[in-house]
Amino acid sequence: MLNAPPHIAPARGRSRLRMKTAVLLTALALGSGVPSTASAIEIFGFKLFEPEEDTVPVVDPLNYAVTLELRGGDNPDLREKLESASSLKREEGKPVPGSVGLISRARSDFEQLVGVLYEDARYGGVVRVTLAGRSLETLAPDTDLKPYEPVPVAFSVEPGAQFTFGNVVVRRADGAELDPVAYGIEPGAVAYSTTVLNAEERIVDAMRQLGRPLAKIAGRDIVADHDNNRLDVTITVDAGPVAPFGPTTVDGTEDVDRDFVAYMTGIEEGKTYDPDDLDAAEKRLKALEVFSSVTVRGAESLDAAGAVPVNVNVAERKFRYLGLGATLSSTDGGGIEGYWGHRNLFGRAEKLRIEGSVSRIGSTSEYEDLTYHGAILFEKPGVIGPASTFTSSLSVDQENPDAYRRFSVKGDVGLKYQLTEKQTLSGGFELEYALLTDAFVTNRKTLTASVPLEWVYDGRDDELNPTSGFRLLAHLEPAYEFNQGNAFVTVSGEASTYRALDDAKRFVVAGRIAGGSILGADLTDVPANRRFYSGGGGSVRGYAYQGIGPKDINDDPIGGLSYMEANAELRIGVTDKIGIVPFIDVGAVSTGSALENSDFQAGAGVGLRYKTPFGPLRVDFAVPLNPGPGDPDYGIYAGIGQAF
Repeated sequence: MLNAPPHIAPARGRSRLRMKTAVLLTALALGSGVPSTASAIEIFGFKLFEPEEDTVPVVDPLNYAVTLELRGGDNPDLREKLESASSLKREEGKPVPGSVGLISRARSDFEQLVGVLYEDARYGGVVRVTLAGRSLETLAPDTDLKPYEPVPVAFSVEPGAQFTFGNVVVRRADGAELDPVAYGIEPGAVAYSTTVLNAEERIVDAMRQLGRPLAKIAGRDIVADHDNNRLDVTITVDAGPVAPFGPTTVDGTEDVDRDFVAYMTGIEEGKTYDPDDLDAAEKRLKALEVFSSVTVRGAESLDAAGAVPVNVNVAERKFRYLGLGATLSSTDGGGIEGYWGHRNLFGRAEKLRIEGSVSRIGSTSEYEDLTYHGAILFEKPGVIGPASTFTSSLSVDQENPDAYRRFSVKGDVGLKYQLTEKQTLSGGFELEYALLTDAFVTNRKTLTASVPLEWVYDGRDDELNPTSGFRLLAHLEPAYEFNQGNAFVTVSGEASTYRALDDAKRFVVAGRIAGGSILGADLTDVPANRRFYSGGGGSVRGYAYQGIGPKDINDDPIGGLSYMEANAELRIGVTDKIGIVPFIDVGAVSTGSALENSDFQAGAGVGLRYKTPFGPLRVDFAVPLNPGPGDPDYGIYAGIGQAF
């Protein structure tokens, strides 16, 4: 019979476990680990970048069969955890390298099963392991089990009762006591081993948040009282001294300027140590997109001045990139697109991108009916502090949606500033020349200058597939059109929220509301491409693009001075990769600036999601619930990422 080290002796007194504390905590750490493996990218059953399978044959292959008995009553959750922890159970059907390999894995599985019991607060449990009917603890490492092939491997687990926390003490090395409840350990609560480990992490993190970079756990005393199924815990933390940041050194740079990398960390020498500054620096350097890996760490010891040196270690990625693509549609003809970019143009993570696309090739013989786009974009980070980015672009566009025909040349410059980890403020200046044809005018020339200002708060846990948090956006854009002498202001906003209904996050409710208004001008005085429109895949599904709102006598949309949209989804994970999403959308567009005389139109449907490493692939099918005379019977939309 093999069982956990604290349970070897039949006695259940308090003193029996005290001398085994180190072994117990080591087992906790081992038991809480989750094995991870690299996987290929798989899209609709096709695997991309799949690594070659290991073709090395198993030496002296030995087959086996596993049984796992959970005694003392059925507990499906605990059984699942135990089976997942056993490598022999997970890989049953694959031979092991001989008797030595089987015995070695069985001993490893024993430790893992004990760890699972500790994680479930069961410190009086017993784990027995037999191979071919012989107790594992009696088998010599070189025992020959080949005659018993397939070797029967039997795990028998008596989980015992769950323990609760008894006396809990958290103190600093200088004797000052801390409140254990603040770190997640509460007397009387179930004494999960992970609770102890998590509490130690929280204690150390809390000390480091107070500017003490060398904080560490100095000692722990864990006593299991088997008579009362109680776990007494004493944790001692060595807080260490308060220290400032020292100099920042950078390793791994070749073409990126090393001093620039140190500057972009934003870590000020002499400022009191703060681990959040290290995390922010690492995220900021990753956002430069010039490194394949980034680590920012404080040293494990203080320098001669009593400060914490900061080390940045990076690995550069390829700076130049190129992309080409083509599309073919039975209704819209062909299309081509391409781009070229450089991520480190002058050695300080400056980005240059040149892109272009042409579509509707073959579907029209008229040049002005083609849709094309060309642009040059340039970004320079760190122009006014590490949190700032200068942006600029020059673009030429021609498009012909139902609402208008537009040819335009636009240039803009701007500055984006990261106020906090979740808040961004941006502003700039934009000048656009456009030749517009819509329901009111033909070939109207406009020259519009505007000052777009935007604030974004993004508290989502994931940008492409959020399951919690919310996002807020506020946009203000004063504009002046020189040819007609019209001034107007665009005000718009958007809010979205996400909430998982279960711990596994298989059911997620998502909602969005958006709206805006154009003030200071009549509808005909606002260039057609700057009016509000609604309808389509990123708006109200079930309707055509720009299909909601006022229309002319030819049933073409004319846009509006105000709009509002609302969306609700229930995102259901059917499997780890496949999900279905029932949804409903509503929206309205008005020629007035306050949604007067507007009718809301609604669409509903269901979507399919397929999870990939670069975001969920999305296909939505929707029908309009109150369609107008020219609206379609249904709509199908596809894209990458959730609808909002």
